[in-house]
Amino acid sequence: MLRSFKLVQIYYFGIRVSASQTLLTSGLTYKQSSWKQSGTIRARVRFNPSRCKVRVMPAGFENKKSKTKASFTPSVNSKDITTKFQEYFTQIKDPRVERTRYHLLTDIITIAILAVIAGASGWEDIEEYGISKQEWLKTFLQLPFGIPSPDTFRRVFERINPKEFEQCFRQWVQSLVEKLGVEVVAIDGKTHRGSYDRESKLKALHTVSAWSSEHRLVLGQTKVSSKSNEITAIPALLDILDISGCIITIDAMGTQKLIAEKIIAANADYILSLKDNHPTLHQQVKNWFEAAQSIGFKDIDIGISQRIEKGHHRIEKRTVYTVPVSQIPGLYQLDLWGGLKTIVMVVRSIQHWNKTTHEVQFYITSLINDANKIASAIRQHWGIENSVHWTLDVTFHEDECRIRSLHSPQNFALLRRIALNALERESSFRRSIRQKSRRAAMNDHYMLSVLAAALSNSVPLP
Repeated sequence: MLRSFKLVQIYYFGIRVSASQTLLTSGLTYKQSSWKQSGTIRARVRFNPSRCKVRVMPAGFENKKSKTKASFTPSVNSKDITTKFQEYFTQIKDPRVERTRYHLLTDIITIAILAVIAGASGWEDIEEYGISKQEWLKTFLQLPFGIPSPDTFRRVFERINPKEFEQCFRQWVQSLVEKLGVEVVAIDGKTHRGSYDRESKLKALHTVSAWSSEHRLVLGQTKVSSKSNEITAIPALLDILDISGCIITIDAMGTQKLIAEKIIAANADYILSLKDNHPTLHQQVKNWFEAAQSIGFKDIDIGISQRIEKGHHRIEKRTVYTVPVSQIPGLYQLDLWGGLKTIVMVVRSIQHWNKTTHEVQFYITSLINDANKIASAIRQHWGIENSVHWTLDVTFHEDECRIRSLHSPQNFALLRRIALNALERESSFRRSIRQKSRRAAMNDHYMLSVLAAALSNSVPLP
């Protein structure tokens, strides 16, 4: 039986598609296979009716709750938003020979950034995004020869100077955060596991990043030389950041006297993890805390901060003990650690189902004996692991990425961090980074919202 309705709402894999169509109720088949998805340009998709959920609205029904337009209408401010965002990357020199520049460098970089925000993890993904959004991209990009090919994207990002790209990235971040206040800046390294090349004996790319816990932004990134390690990369990263007044937290690899001195010289404080890479100092601190605990810290000027968290079938108890260095007699090489004031012990007890585990970690810090402040800073350091490295691997598939030629691994890593910062800044859609990325891929108006949020002075959206 053939029946006509004013409005048919169809949900296909959770995505609403709307059209005034003729619905054949027998067998749930459709006369047409072209539909308009709300908020995007026209796309031709062939649906499997068995996967559809159909809601039929009576004639004259008006969905007053939904404010989404049936099709995308370019915003009058879309060009203003994208042009302002592009300005931060205009200083990058075009590495191509002039006679081969069929596509504008700003177009290539802009498409790549938008595609990575939308979840692209390779050159083919970037081209596919550009093709699917070509009509929308034409509203603010020139695209004289259409969308560049995957090989064009690859060749350009292989040859872009990563130092120039990183400098543009830092200038953009500085426009978002003009000056860092008294906050925690976590510094940590990450290996891009998929960037190795066994045939050419190329090691995997290793980078060091700085993360602002308060602003939830990646502040900077630098590459670790294949013939060096984080010990030389961390000072280089500190040199390009304004860390005055900040608390710098670094894992054991960065627990070095020269790094501590550089942080103090920059009018900042440090919390450095103390492990077996400093065996004498580590053992001395461990023995002292064990002896002090055995007498219940009697007659010792000690600060204690305790926190208990419950969830996911586990109970985690963290106890932080802080003691001034003056309480530990004959501390090994005390004079060589610039500004060292406090020694810290963190005891973690984790009960998961019927199993209980205990962990003990030690730190040295230039902060005064304030257990609550130190405990909070140590806790915030894990933001770079949970909010940056984990998100880059799970949402942006960084470890799986096999881009590895010339400068492309380093430049693509920076594209991911640009995308992460932009998505973190957008706050109107309070969901995970993954869900924000998916929405940006499907909704061009939301993509503009992400770009607007990534500007120092947000451009108002209509």
